[in-house]
Amino acid sequence: MTHINTADLVGQQQKTVAEFDKAISLCRKVYETKLRDYGASWRLMRPASVTDQILIKADRIRSLEIKGNAQVDEGIIDGFIAIVNYGIIALIQSAKGFASGKDISSEEALTLYDLYMGETRALMLKKNHDYDEAWRKMRVSSYTDLILMKLMRTKEIEDHCGETEMSEGVEGNYQDMVNYAIFGIIKLSEQ
Repeated sequence: MTHINTADLVGQQQKTVAEFDKAISLCRKVYETKLRDYGASWRLMRPASVTDQILIKADRIRSLEIKGNAQVDEGIIDGFIAIVNYGIIALIQSAKGFASGKDISSEEALTLYDLYMGETRALMLKKNHDYDEAWRKMRVSSYTDLILMKLMRTKEIEDHCGETEMSEGVEGNYQDMVNYAIFGIIKLSEQ
């Protein structure tokens, strides 16, 4: 019989919360800076375009993982930050629909970011409880592959006009992508 030290597990989960919040803070800072530069110009993007933007970032991360170097000054952590932020944008767009222009202020865009990031963080905490920190045993390249798989699933759902028979839908896939990307940020920041 395997004995699980609950104190160690609780300590590890508290460490995860702190690391997760630090990564969220980093991503939010990038999001906020880009809002100052561009405003909420992403409101023009239809959901499939946001999905494709995440796909481009995930494909680039996979390419860098395979090649081992980059010719453009943007690393793998930067790619994961972009996936986090586009994932939250995708959740906002799924809820609000796309617009014909910048129809929300930067303040509202930040409020929406915090709302959807909070929901995504809460999902991570629930899953992390059930899976007992399993993400720590995984390779960063596995997070990339899982994000790419979630993207393929999302594209299929989008191609079927959002209709699913059993799946959780695009929102759950976006939340999982955000959480895997944050795990990637945490792991790479430890190295």
